[in-house]
Amino acid sequence: MDLSGKFLIAMPGMGDPRFEKAVLFMCRHSAEGAMGLIVNKPLPDISFAQMLRQLEIPLDGRAGPVPVAFGGPVETGRGFVLHSDDYAGEGTLGLPHGLALTATRDVIRALAAGEGPRRAMLALGYAGWAAGQVEGELARNDWLTAEGDADLVFAPDPSRAWAGALALLGISPLSLSHRGGRA
Repeated sequence: MDLSGKFLIAMPGMGDPRFEKAVLFMCRHSAEGAMGLIVNKPLPDISFAQMLRQLEIPLDGRAGPVPVAFGGPVETGRGFVLHSDDYAGEGTLGLPHGLALTATRDVIRALAAGEGPRRAMLALGYAGWAAGQVEGELARNDWLTAEGDADLVFAPDPSRAWAGALALLGISPLSLSHRGGRA
């Protein structure tokens, strides 16, 4: 099963606080491993303007707000821009659901100039899995999977994304147990 373009939705009681109530958009999944970005964990102490100052990129008055999120525990000093597919630069990876991923400064410069993609979020770090690892976590009931959704990725209130992702499956958060099981 290819998880590219899907959401991984953390189950209660997963045991890893970094992923508590996390919703990950899976950017890549293959026999070699997987890579995804947490889309619902904003970093309240870091703004896009602060990131631009650190990168010495001028901010144009036309630039819209770009949320900055904790994308995952791997390479947290590295930025990834998950965005609408109306922008393509060098190294842009096309994704399902009208999304794309760019990890170069070009997209950040374009966003700062008000010329980037219509919708975007900057994720610091990513979640990565070795070959077979994510499949093992799914077998342990650590995650639910759902079809990805661009509107949920760019939801104005990320604190509601976990419940929103569960709703895609017709599941109420109140119906979930902290323990997995098998039927």
